[in-house]
Amino acid sequence: MPIDFEHDLNPEQLQAALHTDGPVLVISGAGSGKTRTIVYRLARLVELGVPPEQILLLTFTRKAAQEMLSRAGALLNRPLAGTGGGTFHSFAYSVLRRHPQLVGTTGGITLMDRGDAEDAIRDVRDGLGLGKSDRSFPKRATVADCITKSRNKELPLKELLEREAYHLMPYLGDLEALAAGYESFKRGHGLADYDDLLFLLERALTEQDWLREELRTRHRYIMVDEYQDTNLVQARIVRLLAGRAGNVMAVGDDAQSIYAFRGANVANILDFPKDFPGARIIRLERNYRSTQPILDLTNHILDGALQKFDKRLVAARQGGNRPLLVQPLSDQSQARQVLNTVIELARRHPLHEIAVLFRAGYQSFPLEAALSQMGLAYQKYGGIRFHEAAHVKDALAYLRLTRNPADLLSWQRALAHIKGVGTKTATRIAQAILAGDQKALDKKVKKHAELGALLRDMDTLRRTAKTPAGALEQILAFYTPILVSQYPDDYPKRQAGLEQLLQIAASYQDVDAFLADLSLDGEQQESRREDALVLSTVHSAKGLEWNAVLIIDLVQDRFPSKRALSRPEDLEEERRLLYVACTRARDELALFVPGSLYNRYNGITEPAIPSPFVSELPESCFQRVQESYLGGVRPLAAPASRPAAANAPERPRGPVNAPGELGRCKHKIFGPGKIVARLEDNKFRVNFPGFGLKVIVGDYLEML
Repeated sequence: MPIDFEHDLNPEQLQAALHTDGPVLVISGAGSGKTRTIVYRLARLVELGVPPEQILLLTFTRKAAQEMLSRAGALLNRPLAGTGGGTFHSFAYSVLRRHPQLVGTTGGITLMDRGDAEDAIRDVRDGLGLGKSDRSFPKRATVADCITKSRNKELPLKELLEREAYHLMPYLGDLEALAAGYESFKRGHGLADYDDLLFLLERALTEQDWLREELRTRHRYIMVDEYQDTNLVQARIVRLLAGRAGNVMAVGDDAQSIYAFRGANVANILDFPKDFPGARIIRLERNYRSTQPILDLTNHILDGALQKFDKRLVAARQGGNRPLLVQPLSDQSQARQVLNTVIELARRHPLHEIAVLFRAGYQSFPLEAALSQMGLAYQKYGGIRFHEAAHVKDALAYLRLTRNPADLLSWQRALAHIKGVGTKTATRIAQAILAGDQKALDKKVKKHAELGALLRDMDTLRRTAKTPAGALEQILAFYTPILVSQYPDDYPKRQAGLEQLLQIAASYQDVDAFLADLSLDGEQQESRREDALVLSTVHSAKGLEWNAVLIIDLVQDRFPSKRALSRPEDLEEERRLLYVACTRARDELALFVPGSLYNRYNGITEPAIPSPFVSELPESCFQRVQESYLGGVRPLAAPASRPAAANAPERPRGPVNAPGELGRCKHKIFGPGKIVARLEDNKFRVNFPGFGLKVIVGDYLEML
C-alpha cells in the first residue's frame, strides 16, 4: 500500500519530504515534527527508486539514526538495508577503517575515549616534568578540556584561554607543550581521539580526489540532522561530501544552537544558503507539543535575537493557560516556592512529568535539600556513562590489547592491578614486550609473581579469541578474582555490569566494530524513573519534554551566566538556551525570578537583577505572582493575553536583526545598542554588541 504523504504530513512537512534534488534547509521549530519529516523523506527517496545504500544520514547520536531508519523501514514494509546512518564520528571512523593508508599507519588506528586521553596527558606531563611541585598546576581533565576545545573551536590555545579560562594564562607555555606532546604521543602509539577522526577525514577528502569522488558517488543523497549543532570541521565535511550543488538536506533550528562550549557554531546553519547557492528554505512552524500561550512567550524570547531565521511557532492544539512568572523574595525562599508549585502540579500530572530546569548544576542544591527533607523522590540527570566505569574499562583494556599490542594506555590499565606495578613500571614492561627484550621482561616477572600469569593469559587470549563475546568470556575468567579484590565494597554490582557487557558483545562478530561502537556511543544509560521529579540542566534537557516545566534562577549572572555578559555571541546563546528550556513544556510553564541572591563567600544577601530575557517580555504573555513576606504568593493583575500567533501579521523571512520591546538607542562611546530594561532615575539597561550590558543615564543616549 503506497504511503499517503499528503494525509500524514502538514503542508510544510510535505514540501520537505518531497524535495529530493538540490540543497534544502529545513528550519524546524521546537516540537514541529522534525523526526517525522526526516523519516518520510527517507521513505520517499527509496519509494522513488533511490538505492538505500546511496543515502547517508548523519545524526548526533546513533540511537537517533537507528530510530529514523527503523521508522522509515516500517513505512516501506522493508528494512533500509545498506543505508549509511550514524554520527559524524562513526562515519569518519568507518571511512578511515576501510582505508587505513589514509591515516599514515600500516595498521590503522586505535580509538581513545576521554579517560584514555587524560591518561595520555598524564604520561606526557610526567615525561616533560611539568607541575611536579605546583599544586595549582591544571589537572589532566582541565588540560584535556583545553586541548579539545581548542581543536573543535579551531582557536589557538592562547585565544581560548583569553576567552574562557584567563586564570590559566600563566600556564600557557606548559599547556602548549602538553598539547604538542599529546599529539606526538598519539602518533607514536597508533592512537586517535574523537577529534582526530573528523580532521583526518577532512584531510583525506581534501587531498585525495579519488576518495572524494568515491564517497560522492556512493552517497548521492545526504541528510544531516541537528545542523545547528555542527562545528566548523563537520560543516566542511558536509560541503566536501555533497559539493556545492549536491543533494544535501540540512535539518535544524538556529534557535536551538546551545553547544558552543563544545564547538558548535550557529553560523553553519545561518550560512547554509551561502554555502549552497540556490538552496531552498522550508520552515516547520506548526508545534505539536506546547500550548499557544507557552509558544507566545517563546516567540517573544526569539524576537530579541540579533541574528536568526525568523519564524512564529503556532500550536496545533487549542487552549492552555498563560505561563507563570513567579517572584520569590530570594534564591533561598525560591526552593520553597518551587516545592509548593511542584506539589500543586502533582495534583494534575505524574511527578515524572514535571521538570525543574536550571542553567548550572549547583543551582539545584537548595531545592535538592528541600526535596530530601520533604521525602519527595527526584532524579537529577547526569552520571557516568556505562563504558567509562572503571571495571568495564579494565575488561576492555585486555580486549584492546588483542588488536593493538602497542596501546600503552591499555597496558598501563591491565598491569595496574599487579601489586607493586605503577604507571612507570607498567610503561617499562610494555616497552620490553614491544621491543622483544626477553631479558628485561624475565627480571620483571621474577620481581612480580602475578605478571607471568597475566602475560600467559594474554598470549592465550590473543591466539584464540575470535569474537568479542568469546574473548570477554576468557577475560572474565582471569579478571573476576581481580574484580573481587579491587572493588570489595560493590563487586557484585560491578560483576552484573560485566555480564551486561558480555550480552552486548554477543551481538557482534567483529572485535574492532565492538570496541569502536562502545567508544563512539556517548548516550546516557540511565532511563527516566517513574514517580520522581526531574531536575536537569537545560543542556541535558534538550530533546526531552514534560507536561510541566519550572525554570529557576532567572536573574543576571545566573541565567544568563556571568561569563556570557561580556561577549554578544555568548549572550545570544544564553537567549537560545532559555528558548530551549521553555519549549520543553507541553501544558504548563513557570519562570522563577528571585528578588535577591545569597553570596556564600561573604554571607551577604544582595538585590538580584532580573534576566534581561525576562525583562524584555511583555506583561501580556505571562501571569505574574509574588511571594509575600509571610511566605505565600499572590497574583498581580496583568493585561489580557495578546492574540494568538496564528493571527499575527506576516514577518519578513530570512536572517534578520529584530528590534527589542523597548527599542534601540545609540551611545557616543559604545555605539548602537538595544534597550532591555527601563530603570528608575532616568536610567536604562542597554545591551551593546561587543560591550555587553551597561546601565546608562538616558541623557547620554540617542533614541533611535
